[in-house]
Amino acid sequence: MTSKLEPIATVEPDEPQGEISLGILENLIGFRIRRIQNHLSRSFNALLNRDEIRPGVFSALALISANPGMSQKTLAREVGFDKATIVAILDNMERLGWTMRQRSKTDRRRHLLFVTPVGEEALAEMHGLARNNEAAINASLTDTERQTLQALLDKLYKHCFVDVSE
Repeated sequence: MTSKLEPIATVEPDEPQGEISLGILENLIGFRIRRIQNHLSRSFNALLNRDEIRPGVFSALALISANPGMSQKTLAREVGFDKATIVAILDNMERLGWTMRQRSKTDRRRHLLFVTPVGEEALAEMHGLARNNEAAINASLTDTERQTLQALLDKLYKHCFVDVSE
């Protein structure tokens, strides 16, 4: 008996040709979304070429710009990060002069978020980079397919907050 671990299957050292099997990942939506997200994030960060900009900054800045006065809690939910991560992103954006927090006059525990003029300029620059980053994959879809994909992804996202025990 040998103590050496044996692989379940042997594979030639060359990369497989054509599409690979997704195996147990075949029917998992999260895997398919995540691998696209990983690719887009890496290429977007390379285009940005700024170490001080953390992942999620562009999305957070865009949402605050589109919804002035939104709360940190709402931002965390919409970007999909926990509260601690959002606080770190907001601290970073404030250091860059892109956003500001104001205490709510009706609920002192709540902070309202706003984008500064400098932040709007940064957002416009990042938006251009994001559009360039996604141009090739967007070109692979028709307008109808793109609208359908966006609607389906929004539908899935909304279902993330449905109580499944009901």
